[in-house]
Amino acid sequence: MLETSARLLKLLSLLQAHRDWPGTELAGRLGVTTRTVRRDVERLRALGYPVHAVQGTAGYRLGAGAALPPLLLDDEEAVAVAVGLRTAAGGSVAGIEETSLRALTKLEQVLPSRLRHRVNTLRAATVRAGAAPGPQVSADTLMTIADACRRRERLRFDYTSPRGGDTVRSAEPHSLVNYGRHWYLVAFDTGRDDWRTFRVDRLTPRTPTGPRFAPRQPPHGDVATYLAHQLSVRAWPCQATVGLPESAEAVADRLWPGMGVVEAVDEHNCLLHVGADDVSALVWMITSVDTGFTLVSGPPGLADAFRAQAARCLHAIGDH
Repeated sequence: MLETSARLLKLLSLLQAHRDWPGTELAGRLGVTTRTVRRDVERLRALGYPVHAVQGTAGYRLGAGAALPPLLLDDEEAVAVAVGLRTAAGGSVAGIEETSLRALTKLEQVLPSRLRHRVNTLRAATVRAGAAPGPQVSADTLMTIADACRRRERLRFDYTSPRGGDTVRSAEPHSLVNYGRHWYLVAFDTGRDDWRTFRVDRLTPRTPTGPRFAPRQPPHGDVATYLAHQLSVRAWPCQATVGLPESAEAVADRLWPGMGVVEAVDEHNCLLHVGADDVSALVWMITSVDTGFTLVSGPPGLADAFRAQAARCLHAIGDH
């Protein structure tokens, strides 16, 4: 009986890790006959696992069932799920804190002692620090937006802008992005005929969703780069672009989140787009990247600010 149970667990693990399995390959992995595999599959079905036969290949596939049978996780997966649930319990999505804690409690009850010790050790050694959590968003709002993105259906919503007041917007949603302490919707605003970013905590979806639309290619090639550009450059009154004699990958490692956007030119050169409140801040940001640069564009007075900074540095070292 113990041998059969161990084999069922191994069979279930194989089915969870692979989409389609020929019966002969499963038999080889388990060291049994295909007839035994068929019996074991029937046992799994009796336990509530939706194991489907794959036509034409004499194989099997684990489908999604109406009920949730016990999950089989390896050590790394179990720890990852526990850490993720604990993070979600203190995260930016409203309404899932208690649910996350309930799920975490159930998981910790069935974890082997060695894994429970690892999870508790990580929890005891971890301190949440830094800025205060960002505004929370409703899980229902996130799901409504995500569903509209998946279905490619136009979304209408009430939006509160800190500068423009309350408006009703109509947009073709592309993606949800969790950036820093906020959730953002990247979408094509049909009323403005252009791409826009919206803070999810400032919008309230209207239902039902609108007609379907053909997907558009977002600016900068992907939504993450576009959002970073919007947040780090366009929002600031002073903007500049400099050329750097290094690859985009090398420079990106030296930027903090929201500092600027790196644009690759070739394998050895890139452009850095930055924004700030004034030219002095631009000088500090650009020189902090710690590499040579060429000023491509910037506000009036930026070149003079660089000359003044260089003169101060030369004066500081004197004849040394």
